[in-house]
Amino acid sequence: MKKTIILSVIAVLFALSTNAQIFEVGDKVITPGFGLGSTLYTGVGYKTSIPPISVAFEKGFKEGYGPGIISIGGYLGITGSKWETTFLNTTYGYNYTSIILGARAYYHMEFIDIIDTYGGIMFGYNTVLAKSTGIWPAGISSTATASGLNYSLFVGGRYYFSDNLGVMAEIGYGISYITIGIAYKL
Repeated sequence: MKKTIILSVIAVLFALSTNAQIFEVGDKVITPGFGLGSTLYTGVGYKTSIPPISVAFEKGFKEGYGPGIISIGGYLGITGSKWETTFLNTTYGYNYTSIILGARAYYHMEFIDIIDTYGGIMFGYNTVLAKSTGIWPAGISSTATASGLNYSLFVGGRYYFSDNLGVMAEIGYGISYITIGIAYKL
């Protein structure tokens, strides 16, 4: 369902495009961000221990097919959570830390004269570090692993206050549902 909504938003944004560009071939942008709403650890017993934080870098390298600019870059995100439960007066659980390292492809199109709007996809690897806590009751396993391939679809926008500095916001399914942060053109 979430993937369908994100793809629908991307399709609408592409359909409304114009020919003007804020993001240009050769531009290099770094975007550190803070996530709202972790996509990795939710449910009963989970508490965030490290809020979702990320940094992305991209470089515009080709005029797109149609009115946009294609860029590629890298992504690093980290988040952590603690899960605990109590059974027979014993509290036990896990401390999880996720580190996502990935490659991103963007397609930039300007929909509003002053905002750099884009959509894209990321492929990467999610390394999960899990450590058991407490005393586990006999017969209950205390191992947890969940590392593996990771992907994300996202749409976002950047508003620049100057030639090099601005703010950014993204929605998607990656380390968090919403990411807000700073955009800096190198």
